[in-house]
Amino acid sequence: MFGQSTGRDVFYQNNERILRIVRLFKHAENCMGYEAKRTKGSEIDLIRKLPPTARRVAERTCDETNADIREKTVNTLNIYKDSTADVISERIESLNEEWDVERVLEAHAASIILIGSVLGMKKRRRWPYLTGAAGLFLLMHALEGWCPPLPVIRQMGIRTAEEIFNEKTVLKMLRGDFVQETDKTEEMLAMAEKE
Repeated sequence: MFGQSTGRDVFYQNNERILRIVRLFKHAENCMGYEAKRTKGSEIDLIRKLPPTARRVAERTCDETNADIREKTVNTLNIYKDSTADVISERIESLNEEWDVERVLEAHAASIILIGSVLGMKKRRRWPYLTGAAGLFLLMHALEGWCPPLPVIRQMGIRTAEEIFNEKTVLKMLRGDFVQETDKTEEMLAMAEKE
């Protein structure tokens, strides 16, 4: 019987394969935005889940970068905690002019598309590939909330519109626009972040 598989060996091999497949699906669900759906019979399809619009960038950004951005926001809020209403209003005005991730990404992509188009008309035929890549990145970002330049943009501290809005909301709480139950800026930010 040496070299032949017994029924028991085949059973364990099949179970091991099934476990590997289940782990793969779980990894795909957790990290890559896929959802495992059972279709007819025993077939399992991975269905791509598009992230919610408001949170798609933050969900596709690494936890460490999100934590750094949040910590900087809390530190900034602590600076303004005991400030006058006029100083807080100035900060809110500056936040109204702060560029968010979408604006930075769109400006860079538009610049690349423009440069690639001009150079494509004047110089070489390879330049349109650059415009195609920029278009692809914009499409990926619109659907997934992620594209190759995004991690660099986020590590530079560029925030989403929602993160900027949350800071403005807490500043308005500090200014007295809303009634709040706490005087701790981190708790106020947590209240503003709730959906």
